[in-house]
Formats: sequence, C-alpha cells, structure tokens
Amino acid sequence: MDPCPFVRVLVGNLALRMPVAPPAAGAGAGVHPSTSPCYCKIRLGKMPAQTVPAPLVPFDGGDQAPASGALAAAFHLSKADLEWFNGKPSLFSSRGEAVLKVAVYAGRKGSTCGVSSGRLLGKATIPLDLKGAEAKPAVLHSGWISIGKRAGKGSPAAAELSLTVRAEPDPRFVFEFDGEPECSPQVLQVRGSMKQPMFTCKFGCRSNSDLRRPGMQPEREGASGKERKGWSVTVHDLSGSPVAMASMVTPFVPSPGTDRVSRSNPGAWLILRPAGDGAWEPWARLGCWRERGGAGTSDSLGYHFDLLLPGVDHAVPLAESSIPSSKGGKFAIDLTAAQPLSRGGTPGCSPRGSGDFSNWPLGNYRGFVMSAAVQGEGRCSKPTVEVGVAHIGCAEDAAAFVALAAAVDLSMDACRLFSHRLRKELSHLQADLLR
Repeated sequence: MDPCPFVRVLVGNLALRMPVAPPAAGAGAGVHPSTSPCYCKIRLGKMPAQTVPAPLVPFDGGDQAPASGALAAAFHLSKADLEWFNGKPSLFSSRGEAVLKVAVYAGRKGSTCGVSSGRLLGKATIPLDLKGAEAKPAVLHSGWISIGKRAGKGSPAAAELSLTVRAEPDPRFVFEFDGEPECSPQVLQVRGSMKQPMFTCKFGCRSNSDLRRPGMQPEREGASGKERKGWSVTVHDLSGSPVAMASMVTPFVPSPGTDRVSRSNPGAWLILRPAGDGAWEPWARLGCWRERGGAGTSDSLGYHFDLLLPGVDHAVPLAESSIPSSKGGKFAIDLTAAQPLSRGGTPGCSPRGSGDFSNWPLGNYRGFVMSAAVQGEGRCSKPTVEVGVAHIGCAEDAAAFVALAAAVDLSMDACRLFSHRLRKELSHLQADLLR
C-alpha cells in the first residue's frame, strides 16, 4: 500500500507581550493596558479559523521567545491543498500565497448577536513557503512579530506576539467506500487519480431468534418499535477472510418522553479484530447520541471513542466531539495537541519529548490517527477514510479503521429522530426481518 502525501502546519509556543503605560503625574507605576484574557484567531488560506488563548508575558524588551511547549493550532493539507498553494498566482486568484493570518483580541472568546465580543488588539500575516514540505520538516517562523503600531513618538512600543510555525510531512493512507455502508460496498484505496479495491464490506442485522423474541424487535417504521439494534458491518480482505467488524452492542433507543437518543443513554458499537480460530477480540468502543442544537444551529451527532488496550482494565478515551446532523462533517482522532511542541517547533515524540513512551497513556497512538468524512442524515454517504501511516502496520490495521468509519456513518442514521423514517435501504432490511 502506498500512502498519499499530506503536510501538517503546526502553530505553537504562543505568547503575547504588551507595553506598560508610562506613569501619570503623581501616580505610581504604570498599569498594564489589558488585565483581561486575550486570544488569537489563526487562519491558513481559506481553511476555517482556529481560536486559541494567547498567554501574556512581561514586556522585558528581550528578543528571546518563550518555549512553552504548547501547541495552539494545526492545519492539515492534502496534496490538492499544496498544489493550490504552490500554483502560479494570477490576477484573479491568490494562488501561490500560503499566508498565515493571526488576529489578537482582548476579552473572552465568544460573540453577542453574531458580533465578536473581544476587542481587536492587532493583526499579523506570515508568508509560508511550503515547497518541499512533503519531503522534510521545516521551521517556517520562530520569534516575535509586531501586531500593532505605536500611537506616536515617545509612546510605548507596539504589542508583540511570539509564535513558532512548523511544517512537516504527514503521509496518510486514504480509503473510499464506493457505496453506502448498509449496501455492502467495496472499499477502495485511493492514491491521486488511482483507485484499487482493498476490502469488501458486508452489512447485516442480526436476524436470529433473539431478534424475534418479544421486546427484542428492531425498529419498524410507523410501528410502536422504539429501538434500532443488531446492525453490524464485517470487513473482508480480497481473499474473503474477515479482518475487522463493527457490531452494535448497545441499542439506540429514545430517552423517555422524547424521540431522540440522549447523551445519558448513548448507543454503542464495538470495533473488533480477529483473535484467531474464528474468534474476535474488542479493539475499541464507539458511543453515539443526538446532541440538541442551540439557537440558530441544528442538531449534531455526538460521539466518544475509547480504546480497549490489552492488559488495561479501563477504556482509554481518544476522541470526543460532534458532527452536524444536517450537513455532515468529519469524525477525527487527532492527538497532536496532546504532545508538546519542542523548542525546535516539532511535537515531542513522548509526553516530555524524551522518546520514552513507558508512561504514555494512549498506547502507540499519537499525532494524527484517522479521520472519516460522512454526509448528513438522509443523504447518500460514501465515507472517505484517512489514516496516518504510523498507525497501519498491516491490512488488518487499516480494516479496523474502515469498520470504525462505517459505524460512524451508520450512527448518523441510528441517531435520527424516531419521529422520522430511516432511509429506504435500512427500512427495507428491517421490514424483511419482521416478516
């Protein structure tokens, strides 16, 4: 298997220093102009802005930038993104200009009536040269930059922001379902314009006698059934051998008096891997529920993902977030922020950058692990899966992430309001089981 080139741009070691106002006549020492917290909005190109705290440090006039080790933002660039940034600029586009834009605000994060509640202190732009970033890491910026202007002659120096920007290769394997998971599709490995079959999926709904006992029926659209259960996806290699499975182990049921799956009682999947002799062993657990939207926002699919490590008597949480139910989005396991940024601008390879993982709580998982792009509820969804090369040692490793992606996609349907009908592919299957 050949990976696809990706690059991640990491921004960290943030620090903000601001001038101290000169003392007024008869007054004591100068007062710092901002006693409120500060934050930054960081944007690369047309990618969504990321909002992070900006810690204040004393204005000592020195050039030495602090190395806090904290990662502030991470941007993931595909080959198409890199080609766009490295393309020739024209009169009608900004191609060829990879620019990091940073806006610094005083005040707390948030907005009122759609208007940012912070007070803008200043802005900065940092051009980034991403050529060659697919091949080797590079520090693109490190040090202080001015984010404002002096008010006039003799006035205090402008506010300054310190940050480190680093680009490094982050190759990934990319897989694409050629159909919806409930339609038992093939899974293709993608590299550029080339696609080749890698796995096949078999969707099922347990139709044995357990599902025919009173109180154990899967949901029937328009009937009194109030649970969605028994779904599974088995991933096979091209020889037909099963190499991973996602199995719904906790039914998706509405909370009393509602038609939605709640966070307090989520449905759950086990992601299983072969243990030999036809047996399976659990690798991870995915829990999902329907998150109620706030003012002006739609509902979302909430999820938490836990790793089940051999010899560990408790689940190890790796990810928790949400995906908009209406338009879909990405399920992601990205542990980059869990590792400190070293003085050289790269995440340390262990919690303290020492290379010792004996106390690292997340097993062999670090950095970008995987993502799965899924469509919103009611839409035709053919998930695209990206997995960091460091987390795939064999085809079975890849298959486990494919099974996880299928479970996330199907959870979008399982968490659909019970007052709404499921998509016809799932409705037909459940109707067949009830005959």
